[in-house]
Amino acid sequence: MDPEERCPCGGGAYADCCRPFHDGAAAPTAEALMRSRYSAFALGLPAYLRSTWARATRPRTVDLDPGITWRRLQIVDTARGGQDDATGVVEFRAAHRGPDGAGLLHERSRFVREAGRWVYLDGELFDG
Repeated sequence: MDPEERCPCGGGAYADCCRPFHDGAAAPTAEALMRSRYSAFALGLPAYLRSTWARATRPRTVDLDPGITWRRLQIVDTARGGQDDATGVVEFRAAHRGPDGAGLLHERSRFVREAGRWVYLDGELFDG
């Protein structure tokens, strides 16, 4: 992806938004990590997704569906997850398109710190 292109998460230029995290920088907040994980889904970066998953819930592999195109991210709510917090919650909606048409993923994700870095723990999916 061209660093000057808009970041998939909608947060500005990719070079200034999610790319530093994809290149190894620690996300300063749970929301920043969540945005970078959304962008990793959109850009097809399964290794990043696995590396930012909590050890307790991390899958052995992360398989991405190449038929899904992630189109838009909306942050609905956040709780904690700041630079001085140990846990955080980010609720989001992610619009996508696949072989069966348009869809919407609505999740309330939980994040924790491991070795000082934010990681994804798990999430609660909502219908509709």
